[in-house]
Amino acid sequence: MSLNGLIIYNGSLYSDKFIDYAKMLEASAINQGHHISLIKNNDMFSLLNSTKPELYTDINLNNLDYIIFTDKDIYLAHHLETLGYRLFNGAFATEISDDKIKSYQKLTSSKLPIPETLIAPKNFIKPLENSQAFIKHAIRQLGFPFVIKEAFGSFGEQVYLVHNEQEINNALVKINNRPFMCQEFIKSSFGIDIRLQVVGNEVVTAMKRTSKVDFRANVTSGGKMNTYTPNAYEIELAIKSTQALGLDFAGVDLLFGENDERFICEVNSNAHIRNLLNCTGVNVADSIINYIDREVRK
Repeated sequence: MSLNGLIIYNGSLYSDKFIDYAKMLEASAINQGHHISLIKNNDMFSLLNSTKPELYTDINLNNLDYIIFTDKDIYLAHHLETLGYRLFNGAFATEISDDKIKSYQKLTSSKLPIPETLIAPKNFIKPLENSQAFIKHAIRQLGFPFVIKEAFGSFGEQVYLVHNEQEINNALVKINNRPFMCQEFIKSSFGIDIRLQVVGNEVVTAMKRTSKVDFRANVTSGGKMNTYTPNAYEIELAIKSTQALGLDFAGVDLLFGENDERFICEVNSNAHIRNLLNCTGVNVADSIINYIDREVRK
């Protein structure tokens, strides 16, 4: 029996990266005999009332077996689950993954290794002035340089390596009143990280990213990529961090510590997979659709 699926992507983002991810998943689903449709999140309207939630859209949602939620419209994701649809990844797991502070809290509760992290207090007004006591504590705790990272951001953006108080102030002006954290800088991983793609309980491929000009190794920031064979410990960390956040699949970024240590930098519920395909020859979309097919048929 052929499965019926839907792929949701964000309709307000014009970068080719987002539609490309959805198209790769669509092609793999079609190749595996699924009936699949694509829709933008802003072509779906959620209604709440005193009787039951409803959803308005031009797409026929009857007999859907699954939805691949490549967006971060958390309200829509929760609404769809309330209506009984099975999402990959689920709404709560996507919400946790999208918020780096919540992610680190989950990883810490599972005793998984992350860089030492200080969470900035919630700030509504005068962020530069009201954050000074916290920043002084961060300097004492972490020492220069350290990383200031916003809770929400992609492609290595909204991340600042600061070496002095002026650079801190510059970062805080950009952040304004958005949530952020201060984090230990793993010097031994300057411009180096590894991306492991987890699907289910398996690492299906991995690559190493390097940059000679930026502390971030993201390809979007100019990093270079090479195939990488992860060891047993790295595979274990990637799978456990994906499970800790309740994700079905994820891109997990690990940093290189001293003495063969590894630290979890990020767990991305909607990691784009084109670079992995170009680098390793592995089409992660095929693994994702295979996994969904198995899970739905259970």
